[in-house]
Amino acid sequence: MHHQIWPQTTGSVVFVARICGIRHDGAVAKDLDHVSKQIIEALQTDGRRSYASVGKSIGLSEAAVRNRVQKLSDSGVLQIVAVTDPLQVGFARQAMIGIRCTGDSVALAKNLAEIPEIDYVVLTAGSFDIMIEVVCEDDDGLLDLLNRTVRTQPGVTATETLVYLKLVKQQYNWGTR
Repeated sequence: MHHQIWPQTTGSVVFVARICGIRHDGAVAKDLDHVSKQIIEALQTDGRRSYASVGKSIGLSEAAVRNRVQKLSDSGVLQIVAVTDPLQVGFARQAMIGIRCTGDSVALAKNLAEIPEIDYVVLTAGSFDIMIEVVCEDDDGLLDLLNRTVRTQPGVTATETLVYLKLVKQQYNWGTR
């Protein structure tokens, strides 16, 4: 299994294919056929792999792989993105922030998702209603984001910030089911 360990020793960008288990509208993705799963797993291993190479390994043409990847992407099942080490591209502070709120947590989550510094928003059960991940240039940027943007959102009653000291593992190749 391929794991991303930060900081990386060979450059600051990794290309990955990430499976999105829940579409943006909240519906669970449909079952994928065997061929789509093979394509996803090949791209999770190496997101820069050519469609011709993927096709050759699973018995499809380059055009067929390209069409399937486009459909998987359009449906929200798959994203191919460059994952960077935030420290190597100028972002020295990352944090996970737990948010308690009153009112419509879905509406609040949608508002938070529009904020550029927030890269991850999830509705949760438990002691927090929403969890967000933020990437900031430094501690001043984090403090400003908390005080002027997150805590001022209508409905936010409390936050708890968990500052990242070191990212040890980040993995995107969990395969398909």
